[in-house]
Amino acid sequence: MTSALNPKYSFDTFVVGAANRLAVTAGRTVAENPGSAYNPLFIYSGSGLGKTHLLMAVGHAAKKAAPALNIEYLTLDEYVEAFHAAIAAGQGDAFRRRFQNVDVLLVDDVQFLTNRKEMQSELLRLTEALQVGGHQIVLTSDRPPPEIADLDERLISRLSGGLVVDIGAPDYETRVAILRRKADERGAKFEPGVLETVAGAESGNVRELMGALNRLVAFQAVNDRSINAETAKQLLGIGTEAAPGDGGKTVGREATPAGRTGGGDEFGEFLADVTVTVGKAVEAWRARVGEAVLRWEGEGYRTRRLEALLERDTPAAVDEVITAFTQDVERLKELEAEVAELDPQAAGQSVFRDPERLGEAEEVAATVRNGAAPPPGPSGAFPLAAYAVGPSNEVAVGAARAVLKQPGKKYNPLVLVGKSGLGKTHLLNAIGLELARGKRAVVACLSTQAFVDELIAAIDGDRVDWWRARYRRATALLLDDIHLIAGKERTQEELFNLFNLLQDKERQLVFTAPAQPHTLPGLEERIASRLAGGLVAEIKEPDRDVKRAVLERMLGQNNASPDPALVDYLADRPAESVRGLVGELQRVIGAAAAQDGPLTAGLAREVLEGQSPRDSRRSAGFRTSGIVVSSLGGIKSREKMVWDWSDVADRVIEEFR
Repeated sequence: MTSALNPKYSFDTFVVGAANRLAVTAGRTVAENPGSAYNPLFIYSGSGLGKTHLLMAVGHAAKKAAPALNIEYLTLDEYVEAFHAAIAAGQGDAFRRRFQNVDVLLVDDVQFLTNRKEMQSELLRLTEALQVGGHQIVLTSDRPPPEIADLDERLISRLSGGLVVDIGAPDYETRVAILRRKADERGAKFEPGVLETVAGAESGNVRELMGALNRLVAFQAVNDRSINAETAKQLLGIGTEAAPGDGGKTVGREATPAGRTGGGDEFGEFLADVTVTVGKAVEAWRARVGEAVLRWEGEGYRTRRLEALLERDTPAAVDEVITAFTQDVERLKELEAEVAELDPQAAGQSVFRDPERLGEAEEVAATVRNGAAPPPGPSGAFPLAAYAVGPSNEVAVGAARAVLKQPGKKYNPLVLVGKSGLGKTHLLNAIGLELARGKRAVVACLSTQAFVDELIAAIDGDRVDWWRARYRRATALLLDDIHLIAGKERTQEELFNLFNLLQDKERQLVFTAPAQPHTLPGLEERIASRLAGGLVAEIKEPDRDVKRAVLERMLGQNNASPDPALVDYLADRPAESVRGLVGELQRVIGAAAAQDGPLTAGLAREVLEGQSPRDSRRSAGFRTSGIVVSSLGGIKSREKMVWDWSDVADRVIEEFR
């Protein structure tokens, strides 16, 4: 369902600036290719900065690109209420099926998962099921996953396993663009300089900016005349004397004596009277602390130190605390700006938004200065315990376990080879996750394409030395799809030197490839020979044991008790890859959900072969020729099937007609 999507919240109405460009780009990518990139996509920001707008924009864009998609948007509270209602009505399984069949799931305000263990477990199961099925998940919160209080570590890992991006407070140029667009939408006209004056007030978020615009629009409507920049300043309290403790900046509040705006403006006098009345009712020190809290919260900083003052009756040295807090924030700004220049990927960390963690921020900055920013690590979505083992991959798994017992000594490098969809990426990341458990471990685990892109960015930014230092400190290097380095001379040169350095220091190297190293075109001989010099372990097409393990786990994730006959039937079918097997099972699960019926072997035959359950019962116990007559007409051979497309994101299974 898409009825909950606000039609006003689209990418066309979203003003893009430096503070939100990455989030918008990620959102567009997800909308264009749901389930294939950045899954899940986790967007966080302070209140009023556009999370919900962007979330709904993803839904609108995805629906426009593919009208047949099943898209659902809801807040976490709505999800919780729907779940409890379903459980009370005895419809828990139907509720789960409903969400597992959604193509794009948009969940707003997941920070409210705090202290909700049951819902955390439900969301974890749902996220796993949607990811396995190639369905897209996008979530928003007011903080990144690790900072959501009392959140299950497994869920933190799952939510962080895709892409986590933040939306910052808009800069001046973006604020002007927002005001101009919103004014145009409302048909409001202002004299030159008015909107620029409003933008100069440095509102903490877009909602505050809209509040200021609303005041201007209302003033013009009441007075039936346009206002100029000076009147706007008086109306909004801009450019007046700074309040104590505000760091010398205006706080958007009138502070002139008696609060008069001049010129006999009745509306301005009314605002001034309100300000005076409130000021008399609140202790002066509380007003100063409150203004400081509003200011720094609006800029996205944690204000626990200031909030603690408000909990006391008569705290001492209020101005000193505010001054010290302001100095700490300014230092955080300096550190974050420095880190952003040296390593954009390291900027934006939560440590730069919490004055109580200034010491940690200093350490992060020092690490970046020394070229020691950690490289990308393994994905938590691929634990070793979830890897299905059988004769087809037992050599590779055995080698992986040997590597984990003696990193850098037993098999170095370890090269996992096999066709797409057989589990190479899973095993690579699983090895990385286990190695990362080691004390002071720095595990670099990423795709070869990402490795190449990082080097290109380093060359462009004249930071190759920093890039080298980043990987030379790694205790293990794991690269997925090493064949993608073919034809990239500079990257092969850098990898050759890095390979030798890490191997000499007995640091583990693991790679994946679609074929034996010497058969990969475009790979330099010196690279191929070093890859072949370790252990090349092949992962073959999934055997019956692997298929059974995958099927039973998948059915368990879908809250379905494994039907032995169904598992046997699917495990006995030819499958060139685990991905193809999962695709078949998803087709059967989808058919069962559509019919609101059980998962059975008969249904699987009907879906995958076009054979009705009645026909399957009549032929039970008899061997067939392998030729199946489809209920739709035509003859199909079970041997003539396409189980895996070259496009990794395409989970659809097709049959030759």
